[in-house]
Amino acid sequence: MFSWTSLLFVLCSSLTPVFCCDWLTQYAHLSRTSLKHIRLMGGQLTDQQSPVPFPDKLYRRIRMNKVESQLVFIRDSLELISDLYHHDNLSSATWDSVKTEHFLTVIDRQIDGLNTCVSTNSTTDSRLRKYYRRLETCTVYRTGGSTASWELIRKETKLHLERLYLLVASIRRRSSATQQQL
Repeated sequence: MFSWTSLLFVLCSSLTPVFCCDWLTQYAHLSRTSLKHIRLMGGQLTDQQSPVPFPDKLYRRIRMNKVESQLVFIRDSLELISDLYHHDNLSSATWDSVKTEHFLTVIDRQIDGLNTCVSTNSTTDSRLRKYYRRLETCTVYRTGGSTASWELIRKETKLHLERLYLLVASIRRRSSATQQQL
C-alpha cells in the first residue's frame, strides 16, 4: 500500500502544474497566432546566420526537467523575447507597427497565462538570460540597431517560438499519457 501511495503522491506533486494550468489548453492557438504575427510583421526572414549560436543544449536539457521547471523556462523565454522588442532603438526596424503590437500582445497574454501556472518568484537557469543578453549585444548593440540586426532578432524569435511550441507539445503528451494511466 505504501508504494502505491508514494507513487500517487509523486505523480500528483510533479504533474500538478500541468493539471492546474489552463494556459496549456490555449497555448496552441496563442502560439500559432504569435508565429503568424512574427512572419507577417516584416518581409521575408533573413538568411543571415546569428552571431550567437542557438541554445539547443538548453532546450535538450529542459526537456529532461520537471514540468514546473519547463513551464518556468517557457515563461522566462517569452519574457526575454518580449524584452528584446521593448528596446529604445527599434526605429530602424521596418515592421508593420500594428502587427508588431499584436505580436507583443499575444506574447504578453502567454506570459500572463503562465504566471497563473508557476510562481512568479521562480526563475530559470541563468544561461537562458545570458543567451538573450549576448543575442541582443551581438546584434542590436553592435550594429547600432540596424534594420538587418532587427531582422535577425525576428528570425531568432521565430526559431524560439517553434521550439517552445514543441516543448509544450511534449508536456501535453506526457500529461495526457499520465491522465490515461490514472
